[in-house]
Amino acid sequence: MRHGRKTIKLQRRQDHRNALLSNLVCSLIEHKQIKTTLAKAKAVRPFAEKMVTLGKRGDLHARRTALSYLHQKPVVKELFEKIAPAAATRQGGYTRITKLGQRHTDSAEMAYIEWVDQVTTTEAAAPAADAPAKAAE
Repeated sequence: MRHGRKTIKLQRRQDHRNALLSNLVCSLIEHKQIKTTLAKAKAVRPFAEKMVTLGKRGDLHARRTALSYLHQKPVVKELFEKIAPAAATRQGGYTRITKLGQRHTDSAEMAYIEWVDQVTTTEAAAPAADAPAKAAE
């Protein structure tokens, strides 16, 4: 029986799919938000959340496990030092997928995937722009 064995295959072989998902998780950790197709965003979400769970554990074995999957030491360092502590109080649901509509060239559904606990640059710039206007009143 195949209970609980759902794998989104993305029309790729296993080694190509693993490399793609690893690179998407690394990009998500590095840039805090990535724009990709909806299918890839839904496929990368479980892996990104597992990496945050490893980061919350914080021990040496968890760090080596994350490094064996991500293959980039600076990304693992950022995961364990910045992203995991920001999600320390959260019990799951570390990522958010926002649908953007269709891409013009091939009509693929596009989406943003981002960390829930991270402040993106657009969110950080909006309150800063409103502060001088309120102070002038």
